[in-house]
Amino acid sequence: MNFFTRVSIPDYPFRIDHGTPVLMMGSCFTDQVGALLNKHLFPVLVNPFGVTYNPLSVQKGLDALLHKNSYTDEDLQRYNDLWFSFDHSTGFSAPRQEDSLQHINREFTRGKRFMESARFLILTWGTSWVYRYNPTGEVVCNCHKIPASRFTRFRLTPEAIVTAYRPLLRELLEKNADLVLILTVSPVRHWKDGAHGNQLSKATLLLAAEALADLFPDRIFYFPSYEVVMDELRDYRFYAEDMLHINEQATRYIWERFRDSLVSGPSMAIIKELQPLLDLMHHRPLHPESVASGKMEQKRKQWLLELKTKHPHLAWENLSSRF
Repeated sequence: MNFFTRVSIPDYPFRIDHGTPVLMMGSCFTDQVGALLNKHLFPVLVNPFGVTYNPLSVQKGLDALLHKNSYTDEDLQRYNDLWFSFDHSTGFSAPRQEDSLQHINREFTRGKRFMESARFLILTWGTSWVYRYNPTGEVVCNCHKIPASRFTRFRLTPEAIVTAYRPLLRELLEKNADLVLILTVSPVRHWKDGAHGNQLSKATLLLAAEALADLFPDRIFYFPSYEVVMDELRDYRFYAEDMLHINEQATRYIWERFRDSLVSGPSMAIIKELQPLLDLMHHRPLHPESVASGKMEQKRKQWLLELKTKHPHLAWENLSSRF
């Protein structure tokens, strides 16, 4: 008897490798998978606006990367002694306006440059529920602890998402003839809406993703991360203590499914070759001043030098500064 339901993943007509820049935007699930691509020395940029959960805010960020030159003082708001942007997560907030703006524009400039050369754009949507700031009518990335009475909360329709994305994606794909877009829906459940509300929200995202993939069948593809978690990782041992976010074990499993279906054969070989070195990165000696630890450190440096010589095209800047 089979107690395991295997989700079928398409045979994609492309592969990601260590020579193809990847721009990733979206929910915290994006951060998790992006961190693993980063760890394995792929040229990747993750969330230049911070974690973004709803598809309209992701779309707004993409539109800014295409059309905006930089953020200015007029783009910032102030509340509770913090300066912030409604386009960004709370990680960009600061008590001093110039500090917030500098952080925003530093990452924004990186994002603009990265988008110009990106071969893959991976977007992860988390929820179809959005907050509209009543004084301006704009949908926000984050409410920044402003009272709920100043916002109107509502759920997007698949049609609204497709309408927002269609012209932007057409322009983006025309400007970058080599760009491939991968859509995915975060497996993290938004429980504040209840079990049924969460399912309706995810269904909206799934329908919108399918519609966009149908509009651009040769350029937009769907990766079933949501389905893999729901059907292959049903047990609660794959969840964090809140029973909503997936844990490290589940993230590694999703990474393996992602890697096996989307990463090229040569890059898979490089990942395998790098793994012993990456394992050593996380090893902390009990007695770092000992002779044995010194010898191990020399071995690591020699190993790193050999790999850098053999694979100079890898994103070695991703490695920890201790190497």
